[in-house]
Amino acid sequence: MKTWYHSWRAAIRIARRDAWRFKGRSFLVLAMLALPILGVSAADLTLRSAELSPAQSLERDLGAADARVNDPRLGGVAVTQDPKGDMYAPEGDYEDKPWPDGETDVEAAFPANAKSLVDAEGRAKLKTTHGLLNTQIRELKASDPMAEGIMRLDRGHFPRKADEVAATNAFLESSGLRVGSALTAHGLDATYRIVGAYELPNSLGDAQVNALPGALLAPLDKALAAAELPDTQMSATYLVSVPGDAGFTWNMVKESNKKGVTVVSRAVTLNPPADSDVPYYEQEGPPYGGSSDNTTELAILSTVVGLAMLEICLLAGPAFAVGARRSRRQLGLVGANGGDRHHIRAIVLSGGLVIGAVAAVVGTALGIGLTFALQPVLEDWLGKRFGDFDLRPLELIGIALIAVVTGLLAAIVPAVTASRQSVVASLTGRRGVRRSSRVLPILGLTAVVVGAGIALYGSTVSDQVAFVGGGSALAELGVVALTPALVGLFGRIGRWLPLSPRLALRDAVRNRGRTAPAVAAVLAAVAGTVAVATYTSSSEAQERAEYKASLPYGAVAILSPESAADVPSMRDDVQKLLPTEVRADVDRVVVGKRNCSAYGGGDDCGRYEIVLPKAHECPLWSYGNTDEDPASKFSKAERRELAKDWRCSEQGGGVGDAAGEILIGDEKLLKVLKIKDPAADKALANGQAVSFRNRNINPAGADGQDAGAPSKGGARGGAVLSKDGPKAGSEGTVDVRVISAADMAAADAASMEGKEPPGTVTSIPARQITGGQRAYGVTMIVPPDAARKAGFTTVPLGAFFSTERLPSDAQEQKLNSELAKTGGDVWLTVEKGFTPENSTTLLALAVFAGLITIGAAGIATGLAQADAEADLKTLAAVGAPPRVRKALSGFQCGVVAAMGVLLGSASGILPAIGLRFTERRAQDQMYAKMLDEGWAGGSEATAPFVPVVIPWETLGVLLVVVPLGAAVLAALVTRSRGALARRAAI
Repeated sequence: MKTWYHSWRAAIRIARRDAWRFKGRSFLVLAMLALPILGVSAADLTLRSAELSPAQSLERDLGAADARVNDPRLGGVAVTQDPKGDMYAPEGDYEDKPWPDGETDVEAAFPANAKSLVDAEGRAKLKTTHGLLNTQIRELKASDPMAEGIMRLDRGHFPRKADEVAATNAFLESSGLRVGSALTAHGLDATYRIVGAYELPNSLGDAQVNALPGALLAPLDKALAAAELPDTQMSATYLVSVPGDAGFTWNMVKESNKKGVTVVSRAVTLNPPADSDVPYYEQEGPPYGGSSDNTTELAILSTVVGLAMLEICLLAGPAFAVGARRSRRQLGLVGANGGDRHHIRAIVLSGGLVIGAVAAVVGTALGIGLTFALQPVLEDWLGKRFGDFDLRPLELIGIALIAVVTGLLAAIVPAVTASRQSVVASLTGRRGVRRSSRVLPILGLTAVVVGAGIALYGSTVSDQVAFVGGGSALAELGVVALTPALVGLFGRIGRWLPLSPRLALRDAVRNRGRTAPAVAAVLAAVAGTVAVATYTSSSEAQERAEYKASLPYGAVAILSPESAADVPSMRDDVQKLLPTEVRADVDRVVVGKRNCSAYGGGDDCGRYEIVLPKAHECPLWSYGNTDEDPASKFSKAERRELAKDWRCSEQGGGVGDAAGEILIGDEKLLKVLKIKDPAADKALANGQAVSFRNRNINPAGADGQDAGAPSKGGARGGAVLSKDGPKAGSEGTVDVRVISAADMAAADAASMEGKEPPGTVTSIPARQITGGQRAYGVTMIVPPDAARKAGFTTVPLGAFFSTERLPSDAQEQKLNSELAKTGGDVWLTVEKGFTPENSTTLLALAVFAGLITIGAAGIATGLAQADAEADLKTLAAVGAPPRVRKALSGFQCGVVAAMGVLLGSASGILPAIGLRFTERRAQDQMYAKMLDEGWAGGSEATAPFVPVVIPWETLGVLLVVVPLGAAVLAALVTRSRGALARRAAI
């Protein structure tokens, strides 16, 4: 008894034999199906292997210890924490009292009989073969069994003596040192010997040096303090092991929390307590219990996978049609011997099944093999070691099935077409005549209208970007369904074309079954390319309009906000290696030790601040003595007006922001910044400061008063409120409050309460810069003489340079190499103007679309040549020259490419415009909200600019160059003469 099993078994055997017979076509389809499977399976295996389990993550953080105990620097007050130790807060309500601050006695919080191991970290400049390298120093006894798993020894051994260190491979590679080399730290006379190399499993690229506790950081900090240089910013945690097998339990964690420390416990992380037993959740609220919403991500992933499968089907479908057309006599014989339509369909579908199954096996096997072979490379690229080589069979089988399903889908249309041919037509080689479907164009037009409507709704009404993406995808599928009808419309222009292009266009229209899939494949690829190119070009135009230069074009700035010791040599390096013209040295103000950072903080370090006149304070920002939001006192209309008020204006940013509010410099700085104000030059030369922000100025003689005199209007420094503030070019004073390190806590508390902070206020004579000048982030320039008279302590900060021409990349790289030798936090800025970053992306997209277009058009041309062999023989018989064969082949390829590119370009612009309109509406709403709330940046705030820019260059390449190139390539690879044969009788 014959069953479906026997018929499918025979069909698969025939398909396997045909696949082996036509190896070139089979390999082409196999590669199209297997390559995506290879990539996805390798990516799945890589991500799963790199994804660590909680136990593996804890091993790399805790080693073999039971817990890591941290000092949250809350002054030893009791704290509460979540089970993982990620979130914590002081126990109790601190809303109406100062937030606790200070160190905690960590060792007092350990459970009884616990063993501990200190793990301290800091940063230091280490001397290398290239200069100095700012490196992380880690003091941990890595050879202790408790630390096993945190560091993996590669060669040598971990430090055993105080003068021994080990280093990561990344440090050795970047420093030029090796195991056995001597190592010294900048500022410390002691020499250490590198005795081992190791790696951090979770951070392979980190440059780190390991020493025994107390061997490097403490003596280095002592030496740096003596030289008034920044310290190593050392911080320490403790690895703790407790007796017993239960580990560091949740009760132990809570007891330690009462003593002011937080704990990361292995036992608690792997087996967390109930939420009701977590005091942190009782005080701060329960944890977010909802699962993350991955609906949008899943929708995007499904759309991408679906469109990729559609593209492969459209590309592989014509190849299966070629096979079915070449096997039509064989299929006719099957029909003549009793086979019906479902047997014919089974044979053609089995071709897709066989190649899809082989592609699934080959792609998956290659993906696994390449991932295993390239594991070290992948780990270096990810920056961490794999946990396990994690093979997940169900996921890999699901990925492999995509190839099988795609192969079957690609063979469906050729199978249906072959099964509808009569046995006589198949045996005699006649093509037969079949009318095009009338339903498909209607469905396609409906999908285009509905999809465009959804995309329009998403871009103009809804805030969901998914509507734009989904509607655009539906509209594109509609255009794909309309492709056969559109191909027919293209045929109407054939009457005006010469012989060869007319024959090519007629052939494409008459054989839409092979033309339409190829055109649709080109359409899909070009549509995606045009969509991305349009969105990218539009975003680039927006970025260009919003770009704010850090300096005048070609200017250079070198700043060192942390360390002043290396600034003189840095200035000389810039002047020696770059084509500089004017050099303007700048210093900064420090309060306390000379090694205090410009970022603030640190022991024995205070700060300074410019004191705004009361009348110049922005009403939207002035809290006064209450915690009430100042903006809530005004109506929406008043907030919109105040947002444009000069008192609420924010100065545009620039490189000057790195220096704080005061730069110590002279008139050379104005020349570098291209500020043309002779009065300001004269003011700096005469010891008068120059202000770039008019609300900082106390106008001299305001309301008949001198600067510094008591104000009649209640404003500090005699300033009174005027409509537009101090005029450009006006003179007055700027008040600067200097807060010593001893007053820092009181100043912070006073600021919290809305009171005047303690400190010494000094008035500096100043002049407001003339209007229309760009300050590039500089707030105020004070000449050195004025700084000395005001009693300021200054240290070198850096320099600004104008240049003869824009420095080349080679010059900048050489300068960076020299600056790297200092090992400090150096800010080098070379203003090159707006530099688009997407030109390479647009080129890559055009190349990708061109390759897809040429490939699809080539497949369609090969099928057309197989179908048109009889017509070519007839042309040769009636005397057509050999070049007609080449010309016809080229025009056939060019026609398919041109139709696909034209339709794809029109389809791809829709989603890009929809996304840009969505962004425009969102930014307009945000800008309106900012104005309503008074958040906008004052007079400099402008409405958002979200343009839509069509990438005409990319479209020109796609519309002209790609079809032309495809036609020329097809003509070149086509033989001029075919094999001689007798014309078959009809």
